Amino acid sequence: MTEVSSGSVGTPKWQTLPDTPRLPTGGQEGVVEIAGAKIWYKVYGSGPPVILLHGGLGNSDYWGLQVAALAATCQVIVMDSRGHGRSSRGGGTMSYVLMKNDVMALIDHCNLPKAAIVGWSDGAIIGLLLAMQHPDRISGVFCFGANSGPNGTFDLTNNAMFNRYIKRTEEEYARLSPTPDGFGEFLGEMNTMWITQPDFTVADLKGIQVPVWVVDGDHEEVIRREDTLFIADTIPNSGLSIQPEVSHFSVLQDPDQFTADIRRFLRAKGIV
Repeated sequence: MTEVSSGSVGTPKWQTLPDTPRLPTGGQEGVVEIAGAKIWYKVYGSGPPVILLHGGLGNSDYWGLQVAALAATCQVIVMDSRGHGRSSRGGGTMSYVLMKNDVMALIDHCNLPKAAIVGWSDGAIIGLLLAMQHPDRISGVFCFGANSGPNGTFDLTNNAMFNRYIKRTEEEYARLSPTPDGFGEFLGEMNTMWITQPDFTVADLKGIQVPVWVVDGDHEEVIRREDTLFIADTIPNSGLSIQPEVSHFSVLQDPDQFTADIRRFLRAKGIV
C-alpha cells in the first residue's frame, strides 16, 4: 500500500491535504505546440492509451501515485494543461474548449486512434467536452469532481482546504512554470473562467455516447452533490461512484482507492 501523510492523529483524511507527489522517473518527455502555447507531456508504459488530466491550478505531479500502477497495463500520458505547470500560456482567452483543443493536439501528435481520459476537477470537465465533441477519438471518461456549470460549485472564498491548495499551487507554479512570477495573472484568468464556465446543457450531456463514470468523494467540498447527480443522471448509461472518506482531493487523500477505481473502470469498459 502507498504510504501517505495524513496530518495529525485523529484528523479525518478528507480534512487533510497530503503532500503533492512527484512523477516517477523514466518515461518519455515531449512538447506539443498549439495556439502559441507549448504543452508539456510525458509518456509511460505501453498498451491502451490513457490520458490523465489534472485539476485547475495544479500540474501532472498530482498523478504521481497513480502512474506506475496504471502503466503496468496501459500507455499512460500525463500533460500539464495550458498555463499550468510546465506548459506555457500562449494566446486566446482561457477556456475549457481551448484546453480541450490542446488535448486533441496531443492525441494527434502521439498518433493515437483513441484514448481514455481520466480527469480530476477541471480535467474531468475537459474529459466531458472531449466526449461530447470528439466521441470517435475517446474510448471512455473517468470523471472525478466535475461540475456542469458555475452554480454547481460552492462559494470557495473562505474554504480553508481550497485556500491551502491555492497557496500550494502558487509555490509549485513558481518552481515549474516558464513564467514563474505570473501566478497572480494566471489565477485571475482562471477565476474569470470559473465564474462563467462550463455551461453544459441537458442536451449536451444526453448527447454523450462514450462510456462515462461520474465519480466524486463523499466529503466533497467544492462540487455540489446535486450537480454530480445531475451529470450522472443525464449522461446515458453512465455509472455513478461515490468514494468513501475523501473530498475533492481524493487523488491525494486515498491514492490507492483512486487508482483501484480507475482500473475498475478501464476493465469494466473493456479498455484494458
